[in-house]
Parts: sequence; C-alpha cells; structure tokens
Amino acid sequence: MHAFHEWYDSYRNNCSCGRKHERLTTEEFLLGDGVLKKLCPFLKKKNFTRPLIVCDKNTKKAAGNSIILLLDQQEISYDLTVLSENDQGDVLAEETALVHTMVASNSDTDVLIAVGSGTIHDISRFVSYKMKLPFISVPTAPSVDGFNSKGAPIVLNKKKVTYQTQAPIALFGDINILKNSPQKMIAAGFADMLGKHTSMADWEYGKITAGEPYCGAAALMTREALQLAMDSAESLAEAEEKGIYNLMTALIYSGMAMALFGHSHPASGGEHHLSHYWEMIFLKEDQKQLLHGEKVGAACGIIADHYHQNKQQIISAAEDSKQGEIKEIFNQLPSGESIRNVLACAGGKSTAEELHLADHVVENGLKNAHLIRDRHTMLRTLNSTPNS
Repeated sequence: MHAFHEWYDSYRNNCSCGRKHERLTTEEFLLGDGVLKKLCPFLKKKNFTRPLIVCDKNTKKAAGNSIILLLDQQEISYDLTVLSENDQGDVLAEETALVHTMVASNSDTDVLIAVGSGTIHDISRFVSYKMKLPFISVPTAPSVDGFNSKGAPIVLNKKKVTYQTQAPIALFGDINILKNSPQKMIAAGFADMLGKHTSMADWEYGKITAGEPYCGAAALMTREALQLAMDSAESLAEAEEKGIYNLMTALIYSGMAMALFGHSHPASGGEHHLSHYWEMIFLKEDQKQLLHGEKVGAACGIIADHYHQNKQQIISAAEDSKQGEIKEIFNQLPSGESIRNVLACAGGKSTAEELHLADHVVENGLKNAHLIRDRHTMLRTLNSTPNS
C-alpha cells in the first residue's frame, strides 16, 4: 500500500520556508485493487453508525451500489441521496444540490460518503463542513486533484466561489473502479495535472515580482506529481492499470502540496482562472458544462502560448534585478504546442476548437480571467501594463 503520509511528512519535516505546515487531517489513503472492501471496517473502527451516501445516477452504478451491498452485509444503516441533473444534463455544486444533500441527512447521520468525482466531492465537503460532520472520499474517476483538498468550489447565483472547508478523513481509491471510468474523465485528470506547468510558472512569478507567499517544498511536491503524471501519458490512453494508479497518485500528491501550503497556488494559476471564466460564462448562458480538467488542459496550452508570445512584455514589466529570474521561468515553461501534443497522447481534447469554445470566449477570457482571483499572475501583468 502506498505510503502517502510518509511522502507528505518527508517534505513537511524538511521544509525551510518558515511557514507553519499542518499535519494531514486525512487519516487513511487507500489506493489499490479492492480497497473498497476496507470501507466498512474503517466505519466500524471510527464508530460510525449512520453514513449518508452522496452520489449521482452514474456514480451510483460505478461504486454506490457496491457500497450499499457492503453496508447491508455488515448491517450498517445508511441514507442515500442520488443527486439529479439539471436541464443541461449536469450535476452542479449549487444551491439545489446542497439543500438536497442536507435534507437527505437526519439526526443520526454521523458521516458523509462522497461517491463520485469533483462535483460530488465539492457538495459533500461543503455540506459535511456546515453540518460539523466528517466525510469520506470514494473517487469513481481519476479526474481532478481536489479529492483530498479543503477547497470547495460552490456555484451561488451562477457565480463560482471557493470556500475553505475540510479534507476527507479517509480516501478509498479502488483501482478496479477507477480504471473503468470514462476515458474522457481519465484524460481530464491528466489535463488537470498538466495545468501545473503554468500554475507553477505563475506562482514563481508572483513570488519574484510581488513577494507572494511561496513554499519550496510544496513546489517540489507539485513538480514530482506532474512528472509522475507525464510519465504515464501513453498508458492512460489505454486506461492501463499502472497508468491509472500513477495518475491517481499524482492527483493525491498535488492535493497534498496544496494542503502543505494551505492554499491552491501550487496547482492553480492563469490556466485555472481562464477555465473558471469559461465556466461562469457557461453558467450565465445556461450551457452544458465541460469537465473541469478538459477546460484546464485546453487553457494550459492557450496560457502557455500567450505567455511565450508576450514574453518580452512580461520580463520588461519587472525590475531589472528580477528579469533574469523571470527569464528562467520561461526556460522551464513548455510551449503550448508541446502541452497539446502530450495531452492528445493521453487521449484528451487539447484545443478550444475541440471543446467548441468560441473565439470571442477565449479572447475575452484572456482579457478578463485575471480578475477572478487576486493573484499576481503573468496574465494579470499582461492586462495591467502597456505592451511596449
């Protein structure tokens, strides 16, 4: 079994950034074949007697029914909420789903079990936090790096707001389930990891030019996670078990890097801001949503191109003494073309055209996405300094 806690502590105990790094609050990380069978023993060990299973119709088939069978066999009572799709066919972490989940609980509910991918986890994380209850993560696809994070992006009044809530107390990643997830969700998880190319560039840029908080250990953790995912690109196109295991490990590592730092800087830069901008446009216009990772992957290539094409403007905007460090950031930042090539290798959609994003949506995003988060990214610099 993978030693996730030991990996995290090796970075935490040797970090010299001066920030206070908390211990992991997730007690168990179980990743492997058949680990779902260890869910009930964990519930009994923790004296949980009435879990609430949170899923949708697809994730109920993927893992929810198996969990129900295991609970029945162990005579553990439970409640179940199967979240409904909206008119566009999406399950969103918005007001209706949050209320639906709260109503499905009762006075005896003592833990929530998130059975699904990113959205189901966001809903379960937010509701459990508000109810002062723990939650357990059961991913059904290796599609995002937020399974073990504290951040819960919630849609309120068609605007996305991220709340800092809580991490799961345990994660059960059953490879038998994960490897059978839709190929586009596997590719989305890989794309979410590819986004670290630009997020790390932006984080280092913010440190150099604006003195934004930075942690070398969290940066190294993120780069290790990114390399592990990159090394698995070809095997992911065929959903090979080893590739799925490595991708899921990389996603957990990335979540741990965010946990160590205390914020999402290591994993979220201009590419995520552009992705969130597109998402809010879709919400405003009642369009069907794209997968988070799909948007991040395409945005990563676009942002990389945008930065390289405007490299001189970005460098010139900095003080002379800092321009050498910024040039080094560009030396490490891949081209948009190379990012798109490796994403296609893993079976993912790599361009705005493949995602049917209109040119004006992409262009407006490059002009306005920096306003989504108050971070000193290169995208913010390009929109706040004259082009010489």
